[in-house]
Amino acid sequence: MTRLVPELLLDGLRFPEGPRWRGDRLWFSDMVGHQVMTVDLQGNTEVIASLATRPSGIGFLPDGRPIVVSMTDGRVLVIEPDGEVNTFADLSGVVGLHLNDMVVDSRGRAYVGYVDDPGAIVLVDGDHAPRVVAEVAFPNGTVITPEGDRLIVAATRGEALLEFDIEADGSLSHRRVFAHIPDSTPDGICLDAEGAVWVGSYRRGEFLRVLAGGTVTDRIDVGGRWALACALGGPDRRTLFLLSSETTMEDFARRQSKGRIETTTVAVPGAGIP
Repeated sequence: MTRLVPELLLDGLRFPEGPRWRGDRLWFSDMVGHQVMTVDLQGNTEVIASLATRPSGIGFLPDGRPIVVSMTDGRVLVIEPDGEVNTFADLSGVVGLHLNDMVVDSRGRAYVGYVDDPGAIVLVDGDHAPRVVAEVAFPNGTVITPEGDRLIVAATRGEALLEFDIEADGSLSHRRVFAHIPDSTPDGICLDAEGAVWVGSYRRGEFLRVLAGGTVTDRIDVGGRWALACALGGPDRRTLFLLSSETTMEDFARRQSKGRIETTTVAVPGAGIP
């Protein structure tokens, strides 16, 4: 088993989440800091938007506009080219207020996680009203395979990664377990070109590379911090970005978390969306 040692890219954050590599930089949400930000490989940062609510999952529409989950009011927001932030979709009447992560496919369809019981994935499609397409207990990080025909989601309370087929109308079908990860709390995920999933297990304080069926090939320890989310990016998609935070549930509620982003280089490049 390989054990990689990460290097610090950026600190001074609170609770970084939702990493997405786009162009020449990483987009992410500082959930407790109420900001959508970017950082390049040299550590240069930019604040894209400051929000009144907590941001989480990020995606991009076909026209390039970023959309971001607003966690506590049941909305998905769109950041316009002039920096104005507007409501893209209101899901509060479909599921409720507490949303989390999101992945956006190449057609601009967004799959948004709702984390209150019983938990659900909501499809936001500009051609139709938002609708629940799967029930998942506390859905977290989500990816779409390169062919665009399968979706994998971290089921935090189920200690598992779940897989679905994506139908032509965006519906999810044929639910099955991609991998069971005992004694874990799977959070943010990303996919590589061999079909393996990198996943943050936040309470164990480590990132894992997991094959279909559950075999763990690599582990990265983040020194007791919560392992929150990860992304594969850089020019060849071999830079693994690791987002973590020194925190507790009490610190998170009091906005006293201390977050950072680290990187390491991996052998297998990223694939799929994001």
